[in-house]
Amino acid sequence: MWVSPLGDRRLLSMNILINQFLDYISLELGLSPNTREAYQSDLVSFCAFLDAHNVSSFNDVTRQHVLDYMMDEKERGLAVNSISRRLVAIKMFFRYMQRENMLDKNVTDVMDSPHLWRVLPGVLSATEVDRLLAVPVGNDRIAVRDKAMLELMYATGLRVSEVAELQLEDLHFDEGYLRCMGKGMKERVIPFGSKASDSLHRYIVEFRDKFVKDPYERTLFLTYRGTKFSRKGIWKNIKKYALSAGITKNVSPHTLRHSFASHLLANGAPLRVIQEMLGHSDISTTQIYTHVDQGRLRSVHSDFHPRA
Repeated sequence: MWVSPLGDRRLLSMNILINQFLDYISLELGLSPNTREAYQSDLVSFCAFLDAHNVSSFNDVTRQHVLDYMMDEKERGLAVNSISRRLVAIKMFFRYMQRENMLDKNVTDVMDSPHLWRVLPGVLSATEVDRLLAVPVGNDRIAVRDKAMLELMYATGLRVSEVAELQLEDLHFDEGYLRCMGKGMKERVIPFGSKASDSLHRYIVEFRDKFVKDPYERTLFLTYRGTKFSRKGIWKNIKKYALSAGITKNVSPHTLRHSFASHLLANGAPLRVIQEMLGHSDISTTQIYTHVDQGRLRSVHSDFHPRA
């Protein structure tokens, strides 16, 4: 019996179902050991994503979870063919569970790989962003730290892993930018505005020392234990504040990154500049945002097309 390397007890039931599916495709469908191994890898990856988003049952998986996972894998640099195969594995697995009456609803039924990249990334409106950023208030060290983190994420579109790894020396307040080491050890420079600057400055000057356990620690954002954040820890924070702000959308660190990009585009920023700030190696990855603000496109057409 295969045992998932994830090791979390709450995933035990998930592991059992995956094992049953792997036996099914091997023994009943006669698929090759290589196919079984590939599907096993795909489903382990998907389960790791679900675990990071506090989803402990396949019956709690939504269509948005699957789409967010696909977008996450694409941003991680996985080839489109590999992502399509992962979607096939997930769809086969969910179809199997539905047929065995182990799944209430198959949310993958209407998902089609050729149309996958036409799906818009989840974004917040400007009003929702304002509500989210307004939640952490006061002189509490946690609120001040989290306010600075949220402001920075929306101001720069950093990936959650990049936020966790930021060092004090990466910030350049006088010039209003930060240096970030992204995927493939590629460094990029990203500007940030006055609101993020003010929140960061207050956190660093007045409150960061209250988290420090090691005087040599240079990580920007620290937990109450004095250690750097995990991706899951940052996700939990954002989810908590989104709920407090009354936002019903499925909000994640990616949501702030997507909102950053789509709001820049909506206000006229060139796609190539957005690509550079996001750290996308391929402009086609950034082009998903050209579909986000359809209202702006209609407005531009109306204003400038001679036969609008």
